[in-house]
Amino acid sequence: MSYGETTFDVRIWSIDVYKGKRKTTYWVRWKVAKLPPFKEPFSHRGLAESFRSDLQSAAGRGEAFRLADGLPVSMVRQSKSVSWYEAVCQYVDMKWPKAAATYRQTIAESLTPATVVMLNDESGSPGEKLIRSALNNWVFNSRRRESGGKPVGIDDAIRWIKRNSAPLSRVLDPEVSRRLHDSVVSRIDGKPLARSVARQRRMILNNFLNYCVERGWLLANPVKEIKWSAPKPSRAIDRRRVANPIQVRTLLREVRATKRSGARLYACYAAMYFAGLRPEEAVNLNVENLTLPEPKWDSRKEEWVYDWGEIYVEEATPHAGSAWTDSGKPRDRRGLKHRERGEGRPVPCPPELTAILREHLDQFGTGPRGELFVGDGGGEVPAVTWHRVWRAARQATFTESVAAGPLVARPYDLRHAAVSTWLNAGIDPTEVAEWAGHSVDVLLQVYAKCLDGQDRVSKAKVQRALGHR
Repeated sequence: MSYGETTFDVRIWSIDVYKGKRKTTYWVRWKVAKLPPFKEPFSHRGLAESFRSDLQSAAGRGEAFRLADGLPVSMVRQSKSVSWYEAVCQYVDMKWPKAAATYRQTIAESLTPATVVMLNDESGSPGEKLIRSALNNWVFNSRRRESGGKPVGIDDAIRWIKRNSAPLSRVLDPEVSRRLHDSVVSRIDGKPLARSVARQRRMILNNFLNYCVERGWLLANPVKEIKWSAPKPSRAIDRRRVANPIQVRTLLREVRATKRSGARLYACYAAMYFAGLRPEEAVNLNVENLTLPEPKWDSRKEEWVYDWGEIYVEEATPHAGSAWTDSGKPRDRRGLKHRERGEGRPVPCPPELTAILREHLDQFGTGPRGELFVGDGGGEVPAVTWHRVWRAARQATFTESVAAGPLVARPYDLRHAAVSTWLNAGIDPTEVAEWAGHSVDVLLQVYAKCLDGQDRVSKAKVQRALGHR
């Protein structure tokens, strides 16, 4: 096996300690030949000292170091003596700083079942349910792992996991690598996950094992060689979820009447429907995002008449939970889906929505930074409040059997209803895709089943082609 160019000219420095606002990082720095210094970050001093000791031992034995990555060739020839637990924690800590809060959660959800596979089957286990909770909510959360105040049993579970974590090298066993793979693409009951979820979790497992190869802990990533076919895709929206305009307006009236917060959230749900906004886009609306023309008085009808406005969407705040965000707030601030950070999109604001937004501003004003939707105390509206209001409004609007079904079961279905309405109105798909923040291809795949009456139009065209009127 070739290890590329090597050198015996090595210098290893003392550990650098960087104390940040939220965590302390221990950096091992060393220099190989005349190359710029190499450096590796660690979240714990013990891990940093262990890695530095390995480098010093290799240099003391007169071992050659590679110019490509600065590592001694022994780290390339064989797996280091590192446990799965140590490796996976270092990977999580490496990804944490630049990962979105929701992606941090996804990493934890992906690596939890894989870690269960890599535990030795020994007595004294705290039980799989507690193990999964400790891993998903604490071990794979870089900020919470070493914090105090954990629920009863979590610290004991973490200590047991550390003691019983198998060596990382065990993944090279074909049977183990297959079990690892299957654990991340399946639910706990063994049934396959949805295609998009399975593919993302498989990617995360592969990324982790590739990281282990980069660090010299593994010779190869055995999982990427496993043959696997993702579940058949099903992007199309279930048309049973999509409400018609009468149903939506009736539901929105019930939202408005729902105590205690319905009136404050009414305009937000209306924006999801009339402007087709995603929930994380609607909840983040600021008065600066709105261009709302002044109403005009119609003396003949004796009423105010509203015109088309515009909403410029430029940021989203998906709910991730305060444990996963850098701010410690439940929502993470991100760029728009499928767009570069800072790239927004204009969405037309129909006259009906213009009136609703103006009335909301007149009644409730804005938050301290211009936010449209805030709680009674001026802060973020808790996620539990959004769900409570929606459930109550659906139960008040629909019969028991309809409420138990999929019709606008989630607030996101308001967006589906909006896009379906635009397409059925004959709006050019390119225009609809721009308003909705989709590509045209994805738009037509997702909403193909929601184009009401298209089969009748097609049949009429065939009839005319056959000479029938």
